[in-house]
Amino acid sequence: MRKFFGYLLSPFFYLLFGIIITVFHPIQWICLKWGGYRAHKNCVDVLNWCLLSSYYVLCNRVKFKNNQQLPMDRPILFIANHQSMYDIPPLIFFLRKHHGKFISKIELTKGIPSISFNLRHGGAANIDRKDSKQSIGEILKLANNMKVKNWSAFIFPEGTRSKTGIIKPFNVGGAATILKKVPNVLVVPVAINNSWQMVRYGFFPLNTFTRMSWEVLTPIEPQGLTTEEVVAQAEARIREKVN
Repeated sequence: MRKFFGYLLSPFFYLLFGIIITVFHPIQWICLKWGGYRAHKNCVDVLNWCLLSSYYVLCNRVKFKNNQQLPMDRPILFIANHQSMYDIPPLIFFLRKHHGKFISKIELTKGIPSISFNLRHGGAANIDRKDSKQSIGEILKLANNMKVKNWSAFIFPEGTRSKTGIIKPFNVGGAATILKKVPNVLVVPVAINNSWQMVRYGFFPLNTFTRMSWEVLTPIEPQGLTTEEVVAQAEARIREKVN
């Protein structure tokens, strides 16, 4: 039955999603040109609120739980499991006060209205997986901005999305560079549940009546720990929460 409703509602979702990213593309350009980083950041926050609100067209529900008193005076490295592309708008919107930036594939910086523009101009580290020197340079640039501008970062240590919700082993990867170059960074795990259900049938039809959740978990102070220990702790805490 949920799949049946998916066939009915998916076209409306994609239409709305497409309208949102198309409309916000020139708005982002105007905000960046005339208002600089702050105006562009506010525009991106509203964009992602609209995108996550579009999930309700499919009768899907978004629950974001954050009972942690996260500091505002130090950068944060948010480490999360990765289930679908729909993981991202709730992270950006609900944690917007922390100015979180993504480590993303360079391929995403072209061809997607609004999203590609934000990746190019919003401070993300856009890495070419075939060019290790370029990738390290991008992550180092992000790390420097975290130190200087008190930005935060999101990272998905699994590397690729889990199509079944089962967590893949976490890789140290980019987390190692950030932990090394940003000595005052705080590590915060985020557990994502059931966003994979939204795309369990692929891109069409999308699934309906899905309860998805994002939960911010207890922070990890990395001082005195190796990168491997920090990432292992984050992975263990996330595994405890993911169904």
